[in-house]
Amino acid sequence: MSATTPETPTKLQLLELLAAIGTAQWRDFAAAAAHHGLTSTQAKVLAQLNGPLPMRALATLLVCDASNVTGIIDRLEARDLVRREPDPADRRVKNVVATDEGREVIRRVREEMQATSGALDTLDADESATLYALLGRLRPGMEKSA
Repeated sequence: MSATTPETPTKLQLLELLAAIGTAQWRDFAAAAAHHGLTSTQAKVLAQLNGPLPMRALATLLVCDASNVTGIIDRLEARDLVRREPDPADRRVKNVVATDEGREVIRRVREEMQATSGALDTLDADESATLYALLGRLRPGMEKSA
C-alpha cells in the first residue's frame, strides 16, 4: 500500500467514529436546548414532531415507558410548545402536535448548535454532498433496526 492510499477502516473503527460524532452532536444539542430551558429529551420530542405523533410512538422513539412520556408532554404543553389532539381514526389515541412556538424553538435549538455547525463548516461543498449521500444511505438501515 502506498503512503498516499488511505487504509480502509474496519467496521469497529467506523462504529467508534460514528459513536464519538453522535455523542458530540448530542452534547451540542443538549447545550442548545438548555439555553431555551429545555431538557435534551424535551428537545428530542420537539425534533420528532414533524406531524401528529401518538404518545405510544413517542415512547418507542425515546426508548422509555409511556408514563414517562406523559410527564414530558405535560411540561412541554405547559409552555405551549405542544398540544394533545385526539386521533381522527381512533379517539382513544392522543396525538402530540408541535405548536408554532414549539417548531420555532426547535428551529432555534438546531440553529444554535455551534460545535456541530462549526465542524460541518470545515467541509467543502463536494465533501458536504458526499457526506449527505452517505448518511442518507445509512439512515434507512439504522431507523429500521430501532
